[in-house]
Amino acid sequence: MNLTERTRAYLLLCVMPLFFTSNLIIGRAAIDAVEPFTLAFLRWALAAAILLPFAWGGLRRHAELLRGEWRLLTLLGFLGMWICGAVVYLALQFTTATNGTLIYTASPVLILLLERIFRGRVIGVREAIGIVLALGGVVTIVVKGSVDVLLGMRFNAGDLLFAGCALSWAVYCVLLKDRRVAPLPSTVLFAATTITGALTLAPFMAFEVLHTGRFPLDAEAWLSIGGIVISASLLAFSCFQYGIKVLGPSVTGLFMYLLPPYGVLMAIVFLGEEFHAFHAAGSALVMSGLILATAPSRLLTAPFAALRGARS
Repeated sequence: MNLTERTRAYLLLCVMPLFFTSNLIIGRAAIDAVEPFTLAFLRWALAAAILLPFAWGGLRRHAELLRGEWRLLTLLGFLGMWICGAVVYLALQFTTATNGTLIYTASPVLILLLERIFRGRVIGVREAIGIVLALGGVVTIVVKGSVDVLLGMRFNAGDLLFAGCALSWAVYCVLLKDRRVAPLPSTVLFAATTITGALTLAPFMAFEVLHTGRFPLDAEAWLSIGGIVISASLLAFSCFQYGIKVLGPSVTGLFMYLLPPYGVLMAIVFLGEEFHAFHAAGSALVMSGLILATAPSRLLTAPFAALRGARS
């Protein structure tokens, strides 16, 4: 079966949140054994080492462009790997993964706003309604369908760090579509940013190890690191960057709303947690909003057109 680029991108984006969800879950457990900058550095240094054999030919072919745009590539590494890596792990020391998930869901809206401000992107009514529905679904899941839980939520320094990460992620996503790096294949661009990300993290990791004297040596810590490298780094970012290249930052960013429903699914399957009515309601809102915001108009109007045809 031949899949078009757009179909392939949508399919990859549907599974991408599963990989991203693992970062908060595994990361929350790993920070008890590994310091934030050390964890982020090992994550991206190992990801770069794995990617290098596959991207080497492309890196050589595009060496001139890569050298010319080293500032932009370094900025991408700083935004996507330094802030959205180490700072996320730092934030998890002060707040919960639940709060982090809720705050991170601001990033799709921020992506849309940045594209509107800097690229003149038009935000349609259908897209806006879809975003509101999806965001409502996320909030429903996070607060367990309770207004009291929503009103009782308390935010701290970790939550402010997560807000900064959400903004950083939005800027990172928009810059991935910058015309200066547009000629680069997804694998080459990803490899280049993992390298610059690891390089920006290296001095902070070294200072952290010297200051704390902690470096992961036990098997359990390395299993967590390995899980983050494979799932939350290589698989998640590869799917996401392919989506941005084919569909653009705004459409791709909307799939981040699937993080909470997928997180619920993982908790039920792997942790034996119970499924509640608010899970169903929230997931239905997220999926409805996502379909409304991203599906082609012809797919949404086809059932009504068929119904009118049957009546006539």
